Amino acid sequence: MDIKRVKDYIYWLYFQYLLITCSYVLEPWERSMFHTITVTVFAMVVYTAYVFVPIHVRLAFEFFSQIFGGQPESMA
Repeated sequence: MDIKRVKDYIYWLYFQYLLITCSYVLEPWERSMFHTITVTVFAMVVYTAYVFVPIHVRLAFEFFSQIFGGQPESMA
């Protein structure tokens, strides 16, 4: 792929982000604060999903396997 096309595509995505969030009307210092808060919230959501979703999926799997006739894990 051409480097210029990739650069143009990334610039287009950033421009779409500015249009969707209406942050293109903000002053530069407001825009930087908005981007900082947005990136921080997004990072917190990704981290929380990474840490807690597997735990809840495992617990749900154990719960439903016990309901639908699965063998208990601690059978001696």
